[in-house]
Amino acid sequence: MTQDKISAAVEQQINMLDPFLLTQKPLLNSLAEHLVATFHQGGRLFLVGSGPFGAIAGIIGQSFLHRQTLERPALPAISLTNDAGLATFLASDEQGSQLFSRQLRALATNQDTILVLAGTNLSQADREALNTAKQLGCRTILIASEQAEIAGSLPNTSLALPSDSLPRLLESTLFIGNLLCTLAEGELFGT
Repeated sequence: MTQDKISAAVEQQINMLDPFLLTQKPLLNSLAEHLVATFHQGGRLFLVGSGPFGAIAGIIGQSFLHRQTLERPALPAISLTNDAGLATFLASDEQGSQLFSRQLRALATNQDTILVLAGTNLSQADREALNTAKQLGCRTILIASEQAEIAGSLPNTSLALPSDSLPRLLESTLFIGNLLCTLAEGELFGT
């Protein structure tokens, strides 16, 4: 029984990485190039994620701030998922869906890129973040399941992952975030 679960999980992850992500090389390179351009023009990367994707957004943001593979200066990446105080204030006023959009209105400019991480469903807070980012003139990127309903919240660029398994989506999203960081820091700082 355990062996079957292990084999199934490994097979699902392999299928996500190969061939799917290998076919997405041009898009992944384009996203990394866009992040490099964002940083060169003085822009920042804001990461948004609801539920467990908030933790993934935090990890990816920390990788941009600290490093992936080489010593280098911090890159301006801010995870908007870590403000528990604001979340509590907004929830008490029944405005929880504004968690990310309020922060974007206060911090973001049209030089910035907003990366939204989601699973099979975009939360209302994710949708409002995408809409606010577009109003501000930010570039928007969404990484989510191909089954996620994104009508009305169309990002500039979307990477639709072919899975509805939450564990596989979380693992793949973290992998993609780490890969984007590695590609960007390689372009900016060599290697």
